[in-house]
Amino acid sequence: MKRDVSHRLHFPDWASRNFRLLAASAFVTGLGASGAVVASAFAVLQAGGGGTEIGLVAAARTVPLVVFLLIGGAVADRLPRHRVMVAANCLNTVSQGLFAVLVLTGRAEIWHMAVLSALGGTGQAFFAPANEGMLLSTVDSAHAARAFAVFRLGVNGANVGGAALAGALVALAGPGWVLAVDAACFAVAAGLRSLLRVSPAALRDRAERRGGGLLGDLRDGWREFASRRWLWGIVVQFSVVNAVITAADAVYGPLVAREHLGGAGPWGAALAAFGAGNLLGGLLMLRWRPRRILLAGVLCVFPFSLPAAALALAVPVPLLACAMLVAGMSIEVFGVAWMMALHQEIPEDKLSRVAAYDWFGSVSMMPIGTALAGPAADAFGLYGALWGCAGLTVLLTGAVLTVPEVRRLRRVDDRGGGRTVAQGGQPTPKEPSGGIGEGTASLS
Repeated sequence: MKRDVSHRLHFPDWASRNFRLLAASAFVTGLGASGAVVASAFAVLQAGGGGTEIGLVAAARTVPLVVFLLIGGAVADRLPRHRVMVAANCLNTVSQGLFAVLVLTGRAEIWHMAVLSALGGTGQAFFAPANEGMLLSTVDSAHAARAFAVFRLGVNGANVGGAALAGALVALAGPGWVLAVDAACFAVAAGLRSLLRVSPAALRDRAERRGGGLLGDLRDGWREFASRRWLWGIVVQFSVVNAVITAADAVYGPLVAREHLGGAGPWGAALAAFGAGNLLGGLLMLRWRPRRILLAGVLCVFPFSLPAAALALAVPVPLLACAMLVAGMSIEVFGVAWMMALHQEIPEDKLSRVAAYDWFGSVSMMPIGTALAGPAADAFGLYGALWGCAGLTVLLTGAVLTVPEVRRLRRVDDRGGGRTVAQGGQPTPKEPSGGIGEGTASLS
């Protein structure tokens, strides 16, 4: 007697087809991109460059990212988001593929790398708002926290694993092959994202709500962004916090490690602890569903200051690793809480534009922070600059907590209503979303 044995995978009800495709493609690109960061630096060194040239190639990626982000957000709300994502992935496939070929053939020059990095940053500027808008519109309110936690767990796991594998592969085969793998990852992700389904009704509804022209869309997105004190307040906070944290991690951390911790090995262990904290924070958010989502998230920004303070005190490596672990966990709690707030408060047809303003504020100051890290250390001393990083993080976080909307914004299922996912993975508002105050005002 034969039994019918099914080998099909069973997913939870909230993990829609679109969500699974988004999570899988993000994992794939995370593996490649985290490795490419390591490989591009070694490719510069292999071409005869030094620290200045590494910084130049990194800046070449960041500048177009900042310049084109707002346009990318408007385009992503005007066109089908999954098509924008696929086009951006194809651009990254080409740019990273050419980068790999030049490195593997020994023909790569610094200006080649800078130009190709700039193309990659341009692709990211169009991809990031489209991806965030698509992800936020793919889950319903009842399961948003768990879905976002799972998504971030996959991305963080890919980042940790990709960086580790890249280090080994660079040592064995050279940076060119890691860059080739990154190009292949973008190609695979483009294929996965091309399978995303969006209902024609959702696209028509979004088209009917658009303003007149691209500039009109940008103005409409700005009004949506500026009308919410909790939103622009936290973005302003993170424009500085991200800059000082980047300076502490990228510039001051290696210097303290060289002087007091024993070099690159202990610093690498501390960074690994940070990655482990990301994973633990994601696991925590699978279970914990804070009612006052922004209050919980912003309170968890205070521990962001711990690594800079630990470096300023030149504590032993185990204590530094503990500080990095706690900071990594806290970042994940904030990240999931922030995604929940955007998901439930921002109208679906404006998600990508608001995400673009969020990204713009969050990354625009990072190159400035890195550039000013050296002069700040010269002016205040290395340890004075680190205390400055920690102090600014604490001061700005305390300031944001004075905003009533940050303290009061509640999870949507505690207020009633929310979003449900319609056919094609697009949410349907059950009541007006957005505004200021308690987050229940009508659409602007």
